[in-house]
Amino acid sequence: MEAYALQMQGITKEFPGVKALNNVTFSIHKGEIHALCGENGAGKSTLMKILSGVYPSGTYSGKILINGNEVSFKSIKESQEAGVSIIYQELALVGEMTVAENIFLSHDLMRRKFIDWDKINSEAKQWLSAIGLDINPETKVNQLTVGKQQLIEITKALTHHTDILILDEPTAALTESDVEILKGLLLDLKAKGVTCIYISHKLGEVMDLADNVTILRDGQTIGTYPIEEMTEDKIIAKMVGRELTELFPYEPRQIGGAVLEVDHYSFYDKHAQKSIIKNATFNLKKGEILGISGLMGAGRTELFTSIFGGLEGKKEGRIVIDGKEEKIQKPADAIQAGLAYVSEDRKRYGLVLGMSIAKNSTLVALNKVLKFKVIDNALEVKRSEEITKKMKLKAPNLEVKVSQLSGGNQQKVVLSKWILNNPKILILDEPTRGIDVGAKYEIYKIINELAEQGVGIVIISSELPEVLGMSDRILVMSEGEIKGEFTRNEATQEKIMACATGGRKL
Repeated sequence: MEAYALQMQGITKEFPGVKALNNVTFSIHKGEIHALCGENGAGKSTLMKILSGVYPSGTYSGKILINGNEVSFKSIKESQEAGVSIIYQELALVGEMTVAENIFLSHDLMRRKFIDWDKINSEAKQWLSAIGLDINPETKVNQLTVGKQQLIEITKALTHHTDILILDEPTAALTESDVEILKGLLLDLKAKGVTCIYISHKLGEVMDLADNVTILRDGQTIGTYPIEEMTEDKIIAKMVGRELTELFPYEPRQIGGAVLEVDHYSFYDKHAQKSIIKNATFNLKKGEILGISGLMGAGRTELFTSIFGGLEGKKEGRIVIDGKEEKIQKPADAIQAGLAYVSEDRKRYGLVLGMSIAKNSTLVALNKVLKFKVIDNALEVKRSEEITKKMKLKAPNLEVKVSQLSGGNQQKVVLSKWILNNPKILILDEPTRGIDVGAKYEIYKIINELAEQGVGIVIISSELPEVLGMSDRILVMSEGEIKGEFTRNEATQEKIMACATGGRKL
């Protein structure tokens, strides 16, 4: 029997009022790519924080064995010294520092009284070359794409002589070409004997890369399975405890008249000093789900952020909401006109992470929880309970900080915040990014319910199956322009990609 690089046995971890992990057990062979799958809140991140020393020994029960030897880590540094490195979805790089400085940031090379910059740059170049990256080590990290930054994080981890590399949602913000580069790198590391733990909600990647998959549900091990015995549907069923016969629960509905009309709209970005949206003309109807597709950089987010008043610059053209022309200069004007915008970056723009669920869910609709111009705490809790119950939020109570929630539940709080304000138009930018299939399904059901109530919905998404599966109509953008429009019955992946890459509408 091939030796195990890692064994986690009977791992149990509790937080106040919540048992996050309950007797979790699994093993990984040396040089294996091992996928870890489960819904948000299943315990994946907690388990990896235990392995990487974020949660030190004594705060959990159970055993960890590396190469057959029991270990207990009191810090991240101790886990790194044992050959364990973790790369989180939110990258831990300093943008204003160079690639070389970032790679060796936690090394003795950067802690000496006098730093040998030639040595640091030379060694960084060797490490970059070893993983196939042709990047000048003196380049500032903030000048690189997110995909290249992800590869710098991996290089940084490997300099600690990593034997076990943990990747948490590594492709969430990558382009398709960068994903392919990352896949090639992981297969190369596997061939060199590095053991990888791959956490991802993108099951296609799991099927392509993994040798085995361990599935967690509600903090417990469901099982470990050879990937050749699994399909995406089987993984989903074990993750959520039920069959998802329809991944995209689209429901036909009555569609009304136009709630939003955008006529010959252009936008000049003050900071970029260029026109980023050119002559956009389209409409959105009451009860309609309008999908917005296109490649990264096509202008999808910029179109709707500028309409919402979230960008500084000059607007041309007309914006008509419910038959009335609106002059929207700032987000407050858009909210007053009946718009709601769920940003693609929920942690930065959608939530106040240090505040409670109750406080976050009433932020946009404070007028609904005021008495005599003062926030009524009892009324705030009541309104928060009503809306979060409707969203099927999973949390011990409403005083929990949103930073402690899973990604799917954080997204439900963002939706709660906007829906409590009864918008006419709901713009959803990458609404299910970094969210597991079970939580996605619940969010899709919420979108359908809102559309049934007559809310006009815009879904901006990089995931073509999502756009095709949920939309009544699809607009395709390229280089700041709307290049094509398809009904639900007309649209195919091939037609959308042909449009998005600058081709003509097929």
